Amino acid sequence: MFKKIFLVLGIVSFLLLAVLGGAISDRLFGFSPLDKLFPGKGEVTQVNKFITEESVVTGVAENVSPSVVTVSVQTSPQRVLQLNLFGGFTSKIQGGTPQNIGSGFIVSSDGLIITNKHVVSDVDAQYKVITSDDKEYEVVKISRDPVNDIAVLQIEASNLKPVELGDSTNLKVGQFVIAIGTALGEFRHTVTTGVISGLGRGITTSSPYRGYAEKLDDIIQTDAAINPGNSGGPLLNSNGAVIGVNVAVVEEANNIGFALPINIVKEALKEFNANGGFSKKAYLGVEYQIITQANAILNSVPQGAYIVGVIADSPAEKAGVSRGDIIIKVDGKEINEKNRGVSEIISKKKPGESIEVEIWRGGDTQKLQITLSEFN
Repeated sequence: MFKKIFLVLGIVSFLLLAVLGGAISDRLFGFSPLDKLFPGKGEVTQVNKFITEESVVTGVAENVSPSVVTVSVQTSPQRVLQLNLFGGFTSKIQGGTPQNIGSGFIVSSDGLIITNKHVVSDVDAQYKVITSDDKEYEVVKISRDPVNDIAVLQIEASNLKPVELGDSTNLKVGQFVIAIGTALGEFRHTVTTGVISGLGRGITTSSPYRGYAEKLDDIIQTDAAINPGNSGGPLLNSNGAVIGVNVAVVEEANNIGFALPINIVKEALKEFNANGGFSKKAYLGVEYQIITQANAILNSVPQGAYIVGVIADSPAEKAGVSRGDIIIKVDGKEINEKNRGVSEIISKKKPGESIEVEIWRGGDTQKLQITLSEFN
C-alpha cells in the first residue's frame, strides 16, 4: 500500500518538476519542451502575429484613407493634324478631359494638401482633388517648393480630416510601413505594405505623365508596392502617422519605391505657413550620396558627401568641384549620415551667399569658396 502511495507521489513530483523546468527553460533560453506535450503553441503564436499585423493595416487604412486624395488634371484642348490613309490631313482634338495623375494628403481641415511638385508641374493646367467620398474640389492655388519635390495645394473646403505628421529622424531599415494612393492613376485608395529597405538614397525622379525630372537626396527606400499615380501619397508607420511622401518607383525593378522624409515636408510647411508661399532658394549644383561610417572604414575614405555628379554651369562646377570628390565639411560643419548633409546646410542659405566647402580628393583635402546662385 505504502509503495503505491510513494510511487504515485513520485510520478506527480516528476511531472511538476518537468513542467516547472520547461517553463523556466522556455523563459530563460527560448526552449520549448512543452511543445512536445502540448503541440500547437507555435501555430497559435503565428496566427496571433498575422491577426495583429492585419488589424494594424486595416486600422491605419480605415483611419487615414479619408485624408488621402486623388489629384486630377485637365489640360487645355488642342487641335492637332494627323496624316490619314489617303495622303491628306485630318484634325483631332487632344486634351481637355480629366485624368487622374497622382495622390496627395490633407494637412489642414481648411483645405491644405501636400503632393509632389512633379505631379502638378504643368503651370497652365487646371487641377482638381477628389476625396475618398468622391467629392471634387477645384485647386485654387498651388505653391511649389523650388528645392524639394513638394507642392502645397489649396482648395476651398472646411471640416476636412488632416493626417498626423510623424517624425522621420529615427527611421530604421526593416521598419514596417504602409502606403496609400491612386495606383496607376486609376485605382484610388490602394493600400500596400512593406518595410523600409534603405535610407539616405539619392535618386532622379520623373513623371510618366509629364516630361519632368528632378534630382533628390536623403530619400527613403521601401519595398511597399508604389506605382505611377502613387506619387504624392503618404508613407505611414504602424501608428498611422505620415513618415514620408511617396515620390518615385524604379520601373525596371521589383518592389523598389522611394519617399521624401516627412521632416522635409514639415520644414516646407513651416515656411509656407509663415510666408504664404516659398521663397527663392540657394543652389549649389551637385548630386551626392552620403558615405556612412561603415562604408568610410571599409573603403579607407572620410565620411561625407560623395559627389556622383556636378551640374553644368552651376556654382559647384565654377568653383572646381568634380565628380568623385567627397565633401567633408561645409562652413566648418561636418557632413555625415546623422544629418541631412549638404542639402540641410544649403537650404538655410540665400542666393548670393558664399560658403566654404572642404573636399577630399585622392587623399588630399582642400577648401573652396563657392558663391551660391538662385535655384530656378
